[in-house]
Amino acid sequence: MMHNSDKPIIKHIPNFLDYCEVEKGLRDNTQKNYSRYLNVFEKWLTHTGETTKLPHQLTAEDVWNYRLFLARRYQTKKKKTLSKKSQNYYLIALRSLLDYFTDRDINSLPASKIKLAKDTHSNSVKFLTLEQVERLLRVPKVATKVGLRDRAIMETLFSTGLRVSELVSLNREQIHFRDPDGLELTIQGKGGSIRTVYFSPRALYWVKKYLETRQNDMEPALFINYQTKNEEERRLNQRSVQSNIKKYSRLAGIPISVTPHVLRHSYATDLLVQGVDLRTVQEFLGHKNVATTQIYTHITSKRLKEIHSKFHGGNKLDKK
Repeated sequence: MMHNSDKPIIKHIPNFLDYCEVEKGLRDNTQKNYSRYLNVFEKWLTHTGETTKLPHQLTAEDVWNYRLFLARRYQTKKKKTLSKKSQNYYLIALRSLLDYFTDRDINSLPASKIKLAKDTHSNSVKFLTLEQVERLLRVPKVATKVGLRDRAIMETLFSTGLRVSELVSLNREQIHFRDPDGLELTIQGKGGSIRTVYFSPRALYWVKKYLETRQNDMEPALFINYQTKNEEERRLNQRSVQSNIKKYSRLAGIPISVTPHVLRHSYATDLLVQGVDLRTVQEFLGHKNVATTQIYTHITSKRLKEIHSKFHGGNKLDKK
């Protein structure tokens, strides 16, 4: 029987993916992504003739050469090179594999030796002003069932800060209209973490109007695809939501391409501008680490300064 330390790196990857599911509790799509990213690492090892490389034989120079490969030579199926942000996804997967080795007491390069590529655009968070949000929300033609659904979707995203994956996972049975002040809903988010999201009365109003048009179907999904009759494909998928919101942003004349994540950014930015503290926004968003939430602080600092200058009485006192 082969000892763990004698197994090549590529032979550890299936066990690592099982570990992600059982011990780390990662969701299916995260596991699939890790599998896809590490498949590229396997191909790189094969290309360099290193398929038998053991965990302790992986060096910092190997990692550097892999980074150069991702940056300069690897191409997607569409024959495009990877952005720095995309390169980091592949490096994070490899770093997680090294963390797995550490957890299993398998001698290997420390995960800290893998530095992520610096993305000059990583701090450029796109978000909408409240006026732009309002313009976007009013674009769908609510006289149609598709338009009504899409209005309900966008109202929900801005009210709750849900990720698009969390949105499309919602079921009708989770929604009720008993409380005139809105709805508190407990969801399972990224990495299996549990958090509470809040539907405003306005968002709930549009969800209710949308559901009133669905008296004759038994589909459990909250948001459905009207373009298919296949019962197994009735739940609206992430790509459709993204495509629809981009379409509405163009029709609204908004200068940036709006995605569900832009609405999530807009939700977080609005909370911070209104004075909500960073830790609370972290809880609203379901970030495990407050450092993730800090990407918003440079956006709001300028806005808060403008609000302070406009409204704080001390700025209006006689300077003499």
